[in-house]
Amino acid sequence: MKYMVIERFKPGRVGDVYRRFAERGRMMPDRLQYIDSWISADLTTCFQLMETDDADSFVEWTRNWDDLVDFEIVPTVSSAEARSRALA
Repeated sequence: MKYMVIERFKPGRVGDVYRRFAERGRMMPDRLQYIDSWISADLTTCFQLMETDDADSFVEWTRNWDDLVDFEIVPTVSSAEARSRALA
């Protein structure tokens, strides 16, 4: 399943996020796959598309970042699947 991960950087911590990423990488478990990401123009929020068959893998990953970031993790479906479900 694909998930939209919304990361809200804690005030004043965006630089720390990028420094940790440069030093340690994403620090994700192997069962969690990063697809792509986008950052808000004001550098306060990151939107990441990820995929996994094990939603519990987010617990392990977010633990590595929760001192710098507040997370919202949203399961998603494709537009075609949403349309199919809505019209069923």
